[in-house]
Amino acid sequence: MKKIIVLSGAGISAESGLKTFRDSNGLWEGHDVMEVASPEGWFKNRALVLDFYNQRRRQLKTVKPNAAHQALVDLEKQFDVHIITQNVDDLHERAGSTKVLHLHGELLKARSTSDEELVLDWHEDICEGDLCAKGSQLRPHIVWFGELVPLLEPAIELTAKADYIIIVGTSMQVYPAAGLINYAKPEAAIYFIDPHPNITSQKNLKVISEKASKGIPIVVEDLLSK
Repeated sequence: MKKIIVLSGAGISAESGLKTFRDSNGLWEGHDVMEVASPEGWFKNRALVLDFYNQRRRQLKTVKPNAAHQALVDLEKQFDVHIITQNVDDLHERAGSTKVLHLHGELLKARSTSDEELVLDWHEDICEGDLCAKGSQLRPHIVWFGELVPLLEPAIELTAKADYIIIVGTSMQVYPAAGLINYAKPEAAIYFIDPHPNITSQKNLKVISEKASKGIPIVVEDLLSK
């Protein structure tokens, strides 16, 4: 069975009505990114950080997967599909995709501040005083700026084996995620879906100038016809 890797980013979730964290002015929902997405911000104002992600978690419950998420599920009928996403929402899973790797963590999980391996499913607010089994404060299970990306190596291994790569909802400008494409096989066929692409089609690369909900079904139809 041929292998497909989907590299997805904020653009695919935005079409479901989920706000992307970073606005055009560089702020995250009105906050400097380092205030709410760094270990320094956590130590400086834990209440602010918890509230920021609690609001994101509540919003996530109000949205649904869109046509792009749903179309990707169809690929699993004919291909070995792994989704590597920069998104922290669960929209891929809710649509029905079965193999999703979250590079930057997951909103619906919490983890111990004393043991990063101690991760819990968590669908409600995380409050000050919510402790893990070891007695440490829980924090969002999000990879913050300055922290290692623990799933980067598995993501590299998956990308290196792919026969087809679909890039959607991301400009591939945020590292280390953007570096994944460098591990692709030279013969791997790449689809790049972006309403305002900064590259043009070339050998082994097909550019589709559409938003995710229109572009993904085009790619899926093309692949399923092979």
